[in-house]
Amino acid sequence: NSSSSSSTGSAGRASTSSGSSSSKVSLDAPTPLRGSAGEEIPLCANYIAVKATTQGVFQYCVKFDPEVDNRNMRYGMMNEHKDVIGDTKAFDGTILFLPIELPDKTTVVQSKRQTDGVLVNIAITLTRIVPHDECHQLYNVIFRRVMRTLNLKQVGRSHFNPNTPIMVPQHKLEIWPGYVTSIQNYDGGLMLMCDVSHRLLRTDSVLSYMNEMYSASSRNFQENFLKQIVGTVVLTRYNNKTHRVDDVAWDMNPMSTFKDSSGEDICFVDYYRKHYEINIVDKEQPLLISRVKRLRPRTRGEMPDATQEEEVKICLIPELCSMTGLTDQAREDFRVMKDIAQHTRVTPNQRQIAMKKFVDNINTKPEAHHELKRWGLELDPAMTRLAGRVLPREKILTRFKTVLVNQEADFSREVTREKCITAVNLECWAVVCTQRDRAKATDFITMMKQVGPSFGMVVNDPLTIQLDNDRTETYLRSIRQSIQPELQMVVSIFPTKRDDRYNAVKKLCCVETPVPSQCINSRTIGDSKKLRSVTQKIALQMNCKMGGELWAVEMPVKNLMVVGIDSYHDVKNRSVGGFVASTNQSITRWYSRVCFQERGQELIDGLRGCLMDAIRNYHEINHAFPDRIVVFRDGVGDGQMATVRDYEVRQLVECFKHFGENYKPRMAMVIVQKRISTRVFYRGQQLDNPPPGTVVDHTVTRRDMYDFF
Repeated sequence: NSSSSSSTGSAGRASTSSGSSSSKVSLDAPTPLRGSAGEEIPLCANYIAVKATTQGVFQYCVKFDPEVDNRNMRYGMMNEHKDVIGDTKAFDGTILFLPIELPDKTTVVQSKRQTDGVLVNIAITLTRIVPHDECHQLYNVIFRRVMRTLNLKQVGRSHFNPNTPIMVPQHKLEIWPGYVTSIQNYDGGLMLMCDVSHRLLRTDSVLSYMNEMYSASSRNFQENFLKQIVGTVVLTRYNNKTHRVDDVAWDMNPMSTFKDSSGEDICFVDYYRKHYEINIVDKEQPLLISRVKRLRPRTRGEMPDATQEEEVKICLIPELCSMTGLTDQAREDFRVMKDIAQHTRVTPNQRQIAMKKFVDNINTKPEAHHELKRWGLELDPAMTRLAGRVLPREKILTRFKTVLVNQEADFSREVTREKCITAVNLECWAVVCTQRDRAKATDFITMMKQVGPSFGMVVNDPLTIQLDNDRTETYLRSIRQSIQPELQMVVSIFPTKRDDRYNAVKKLCCVETPVPSQCINSRTIGDSKKLRSVTQKIALQMNCKMGGELWAVEMPVKNLMVVGIDSYHDVKNRSVGGFVASTNQSITRWYSRVCFQERGQELIDGLRGCLMDAIRNYHEINHAFPDRIVVFRDGVGDGQMATVRDYEVRQLVECFKHFGENYKPRMAMVIVQKRISTRVFYRGQQLDNPPPGTVVDHTVTRRDMYDFF
């Protein structure tokens, strides 16, 4: 929920792995540690304790003789023996989990294969008793069953209630309320993380949206529609499944045919009438294409490692699809966002009420409660309570003064009044704008000359270039003509928000003819009442881009290098790694690099070279190597944590030996995750957002890492 950060205690998670440059790097699971700095504060989090009433889950290995390749047939055979294994089970085709222990270590039953009548011996062998704290994957599967008993529909990874939608008719939108849940093993034991979630859908179909676009402008309709629809996620309401749209098949329509499961040709119209009792009205509409990768099952005789991915093309009928999320045009509409926020922005107390209602529904509905009980699970009725710490307020260092930030951690007013540590005078710069925005550009230039001196920046009159139109080519041609060796900054004022124009200008100014650049939407500087505060922020950005230093904080250690790493993945399966490293003691000047990773190549190969170059650059400036290196790593999902810990950290540590056998700095890697569902609340007379500087490093943190929020 993108709006939750302003109304609830949303948190960011960080995990650390450490290493040294010795030949053997110790990366064992850390002993749980708690920090001690700051004042204790009472908190609670959106976690519910899961209590276990049994010793664990019994895991069995299931073997079929003769072998049965079809997984669905295996499921059917196992269902024939409920009198032996019971009604409660989780079976993936090979491994069977039961809440009970069978009388014998190996139990043999028989089933008849329906295809040829052959008797198949099924050997069910106990392999181990799995403790509850190792069963979180199984419990997440079980909890999905619980959600189905509550009549919640799974869309993506969350569950929603389509029977109680919130209608926003003025914008043709509806909002499905729901929950995002996950069971994991934390420092405080087995817990269910639960948060309120919402799914946004258009009430009209993709076909209606397509017809609206065509009615508005038929010129270049197919190209414009592709830009809008490709990459979006649509929902097929007849089965509540989501699909990412990758293309549009203009040469296909609902009368096109395909082969069904029996191998016979059938058209889409007949297929939907037969399987879903849906009559497709528009027989001429094109089809949407979604491409997904699925594991190809191995055929008889293939080795187990022969299983590989294959791309499957799914054809969707626009008339039967609803768009999810918001278009760029809707996001820019203040009225749309305001009306949506009235329903999706949830206060801490509302979240607590929603969680209590959710747990009560599970405990009071017999089917849901029974599903948990037969696996030996119970949910605590209340949210998890814990104690956090509020760190001391930071001191901000400007050129002549030290400023203590306020309780809200806001120091924007102070930094615009005090001198920057290093201010770069803006002596030669250019402003590019259209004729329509000339007045706004003039007001902006005047305000720049007023606010610049307040933080030590002298601003001269720029070269103002007025354009006859707002075409991208016109902007690029004018900027190329204005670039000269002494030019410090190019400011481009755009009349509207367009990604293609922004990308083209940035490519010109960053790659083709490198020069610092600042792009501004004319609406941003159009309000005279806000112009001063907006211009102050823009001026600070420009000063920073030209090599200036705005402010600093007190650093507790010397010879420290701070490194930041992020990654971007494009549609061509190529990745780009962004790398920055501090070069001075106050951590205000930076060395930056990018590295490209082709498909199948490890990103660390490029990052290793970036770190070596950064250490050399640090030595050239400071005449000493850094004693400590802290790496902040973004762009890492939960599934990649082990790779980063076991591979990337070791590879980065290997860089140090290139600078001599005696160079052994201390290094820590902090993995930063922002897309999380953890919510932390301050427990006062009522729940509220925690104050800035609040740290949580226990109870709801993972056991195998130095985890903190």
